[in-house]
Amino acid sequence: MKKTGILILCLIVLTSTWVVAAIENEGQESAVEHEPRLFGSTYMTRNNPFFDVLHRSLEEVVEENGDILITRDPLQDQNKQNEQILEMLEEGIEMLFLNPVDWETVQPALEACEKAGIPVINIDTRVKDQDYVITCIETDNYQAGQECAKDMMKRLDAAEIVILDNPIQTSITDRVRGFVETFADDPDYKIVYEAPAAGELEVGARVMSEFLSTGVSFNVVFGGNDPSALGGLSALQQHKKDEGVLVYGVDGSPDFKAMLEMGYVTGTSSQSPRNLGRTAGETAYAYLQGREIPKYISLPSRLISEDNLNEYEINGWQ
Repeated sequence: MKKTGILILCLIVLTSTWVVAAIENEGQESAVEHEPRLFGSTYMTRNNPFFDVLHRSLEEVVEENGDILITRDPLQDQNKQNEQILEMLEEGIEMLFLNPVDWETVQPALEACEKAGIPVINIDTRVKDQDYVITCIETDNYQAGQECAKDMMKRLDAAEIVILDNPIQTSITDRVRGFVETFADDPDYKIVYEAPAAGELEVGARVMSEFLSTGVSFNVVFGGNDPSALGGLSALQQHKKDEGVLVYGVDGSPDFKAMLEMGYVTGTSSQSPRNLGRTAGETAYAYLQGREIPKYISLPSRLISEDNLNEYEINGWQ
C-alpha cells in the first residue's frame, strides 16, 4: 500500500511538472507568435469627434489582436500630415491607416509608404491614386448627399440653396455631387452660393456670415458634414436668419441629433465611425492573413430626420 501511494504521488508530481513546463513553453511560443506589431494612423483632424470615435473603434481591434496603434493629428495641414507619416515610418510601423487632409497632395507620403513596403488602408475619404492603397473604406457618400436632396424635395417645391463644401476632401465632394445631381434636371432648385468650409464648425460659421452680408435670398443650407452645417446654423441664428431655412448635414453626430430634436435643423445622412473603424481594423488583419481584400468597401447611409429620430441614440453615434 505504501509503495502504491508513493508511486501515485510521484506520478502526480511528474504530471504537474509536465503541465507547468507545457504552459511555460506555450507562453514562450505565444509571445513569439504575438510579438506586438506597431501600426500607425492619421486623420485630417482630431477637432471633429467623428474621428475620435473612429480611432477608438480601430484601436479596439488592434489591441484585441495584441498589437499597438499610434496616431498623429495634422490639424488640417497636408504638409504636416506627410511629415508625420514619414516620422511613423521611421518609428517602424508595419501598416498605416490613412484619412488624408488633401486627396492629391498626400501623394509623397503614399510614395514613401510604398518605398518602405508599408501597406496603407485608406479610411473615410479617398486618396486620388488608389494604386497606393490596399483598399478604401468609406460611407456611401454619394448616397448620403442624395438622401438629403430627396428629403428637401419632399418638403419644398422650389429651393434656393447654399452649399458649404470642401473641394480637397472627396467624401464631401461626393456628398455634394449626390445632393446636386438629384435635382439637376429640375430648374426650380437652384444653387445660389457654394463655398469651402473645411468641414469645421468655426469655418462654416464664418463662411455663412460672409454670405449673409450679400443679402442674397435662400431657404436651404447643405453642409458637407455636420460641423459645417452646424456652423452655418450658428451664423443664421446669430444674424436671426434661421426662420424658415432647412439645414442639412452628413454624419448623424450627437450634436446634430440634439439640434434636430429641438427642431433647429432638418436632417442628416448617417455615418457610423464605429463601423468604419472596426471594418478598417478587421480588413487589416484579413490582409495580414493573406486573404483577398476588396479594393473598395462602402457602408450605407440613411437619412435621420424628425420622422425617425426616435430610432437613434441622441447622445451617441450609430
